[in-house]
Amino acid sequence: MTPVSSKLYTDDVSLLMVLIDTNPYLWSSMKNTAFTFSKFLSHVLAFLNSILLLNQMNQVVVIATGYNSCDYVFDSSSSSMQRAECLLEKLEEFVDKDETLSQEDSVDGVGFSLLSGSLSMALCYIQRVFRTGPLHPQPRILCLHGSPDGPGQYVAVMNAIFSAQRSMVPIDSCVIGSQHSAFLQQASYITGGVYLKPQVSDGLFQYLSTVFATDLHSRAFLQLPRPVGVDFRASCFCHKNTIDMGYICSVCLSIFCKHHKKCSTCGSNFGEARKQDPSASGQRRKTPDGS
Repeated sequence: MTPVSSKLYTDDVSLLMVLIDTNPYLWSSMKNTAFTFSKFLSHVLAFLNSILLLNQMNQVVVIATGYNSCDYVFDSSSSSMQRAECLLEKLEEFVDKDETLSQEDSVDGVGFSLLSGSLSMALCYIQRVFRTGPLHPQPRILCLHGSPDGPGQYVAVMNAIFSAQRSMVPIDSCVIGSQHSAFLQQASYITGGVYLKPQVSDGLFQYLSTVFATDLHSRAFLQLPRPVGVDFRASCFCHKNTIDMGYICSVCLSIFCKHHKKCSTCGSNFGEARKQDPSASGQRRKTPDGS
């Protein structure tokens, strides 16, 4: 009989961290599209079941992303209940708990989800898996996100992206909102993941099963969607606005849209821009013999 250690964690065994956007402001704005939160969950549940059916050693962990908090709501390795029943029950508890929190506790205010928090939780879970031993499933993160980018989370999101890149964990992005996400475009591009914005919401399961169900080993043999354009613009640290050009602190690399005398992040003093003296420039143009 083949030992468990020899057949466990082959190149097609995956640890899929799924980040679900539960922001009620997002789903209330999508009522006109007839793509409700319950219909969205039906597509996601079918996708999760297909992942677990592809390989009995696959593991799925679901993290709910609210506008005030984020939390683990499902883990296939520890759940003894039915998948759909367990996930829906924990999601309902999380949504009720998230709505009871004060809106003032939100990082950016009403309308933005705590993407940075859910990414950090996913990476922490993956690091625990890495430390269990040399044999572990290949981890990847799938963001099912629709809320607009929160400018106040720019630093935290970028830190999570670079941490995932260092750990060689790809971040896949499936944007279900009305607009693209610059954060997730950069996350998928930097970490080698797949970024996709489905054109038809009712066909979400088809998009998930054909693009995001494949393991990392099989992706080398498939033609997956490639990003047409990536928005690399950053958000300034002073006003949290997206800018094309700005000022960067040479010490901590903080970004500002206007010139400041002092860096608000590390406290470094900035020098004033030197003004060119016309008389001095004229003297430099003269030759030693005065001509």
